[in-house]
Amino acid sequence: MSETIFHKIRRGEIPADIVFEDEHLFAFRDIAPQAPVHVLFVPKTDFATLNDVPDEQAIVVGRLATAAARYAQAEGFAEDGYRIVMNCNGDGGQTVFQIHLHLLAGAPLGRFGTPV
Repeated sequence: MSETIFHKIRRGEIPADIVFEDEHLFAFRDIAPQAPVHVLFVPKTDFATLNDVPDEQAIVVGRLATAAARYAQAEGFAEDGYRIVMNCNGDGGQTVFQIHLHLLAGAPLGRFGTPV
């Protein structure tokens, strides 16, 4: 897999507003938010696309989703609702080829449009 901007963010070479990190993943605020809350959750295990995650590593995707849910609960908007999105390849809207999950919240769905 090629080096991505996420690798540089993880190493601290590019500044980011990190809001969560554990031994499996890290999360930071998107620099071009598509909603009042737009956080990216990125695994520390490298897979370019969702298609590249083998069955025996499916837990990586589950950790992203549950970390996003826990973040929503901790920040107090879980009950109001949120959206999680994973894009896959170019036609699916993926622009950084390291799997990641978008958490979008802070307004009713129709108010912040189609997520990226």
